[in-house]
Amino acid sequence: MKNFIVILLVLFLSISCKKDVVKEPAKLIEKEKMIDIMYDLSLLEAMRYQKPLSLDSIDNDPTKFILKKYKVDSLQFAQNNMYYASDYENYKDMFDQVNKRIEVNQRAADSLAKIDEKKAAKANKNKPKELKEVSKDSVRKTIPKINIDSIRLAQRKHRREI
Repeated sequence: MKNFIVILLVLFLSISCKKDVVKEPAKLIEKEKMIDIMYDLSLLEAMRYQKPLSLDSIDNDPTKFILKKYKVDSLQFAQNNMYYASDYENYKDMFDQVNKRIEVNQRAADSLAKIDEKKAAKANKNKPKELKEVSKDSVRKTIPKINIDSIRLAQRKHRREI
């Protein structure tokens, strides 16, 4: 009797382990396309974090634009994301591929930024000193003073009058 219960438990556990947690969606997005979507969405999130005002000026939702680019609706993306996330190892590999692509593009962007800095430094060396001083003054004049406390502003005006 004990052997029968043990065999039944082992059989039950082996069958239950093979069962998928999330069923495969009807419209399954292929893995490479899903990685491309995740890459674009991660770039979008980085843009939102670094310069939130740049995306606020756009009338359309950028996430909808990316999903439209890949001809995927939001429900289909959510179902596929849940399906891929249910397999942890596979999902982690997908994110590793996204991170590799981001690192490659970041290195390329950093090298382009260094080239631009070198060009700007060469251009500044070739300018006369008088033009450099004028440009510094003009930059200071165009930057408005923001968030000065009204008490401090009144104190400064009072000091100037004395």
